[in-house]
Amino acid sequence: MQIKRYDTSKRMSQAVVYGGFAFLAGQVADDTSQDVKGQAAQILAKIDALLAKLGADKTRILSASIWLARHASYDDVNEVWDAWVPEGQAPARACVESKLAFPQYSVEIGVIAAV
Repeated sequence: MQIKRYDTSKRMSQAVVYGGFAFLAGQVADDTSQDVKGQAAQILAKIDALLAKLGADKTRILSASIWLARHASYDDVNEVWDAWVPEGQAPARACVESKLAFPQYSVEIGVIAAV
């Protein structure tokens, strides 16, 4: 089977497709001046765009990993997440508090989807 890489730089690919699965890199917000809800909404839009590029959509997400800079933002991120996930299509999910790579990020989300 062929491995396909998308939006690849020296360090990483934004998506890798292999064997009917798409592995998306952890996504972060571009506009970090926004609060955690704004950052989460940006990230989910980026995930939508990446999945569309691969010929998929959020109904094909199998697993999601969410990293929060502060556990206190859990409810705020869930508000945005719950509005985004189609009814009856919620993926398996993990959500943890973690020190993110840079302090301006409030949340990071990575997904695995079927393509």
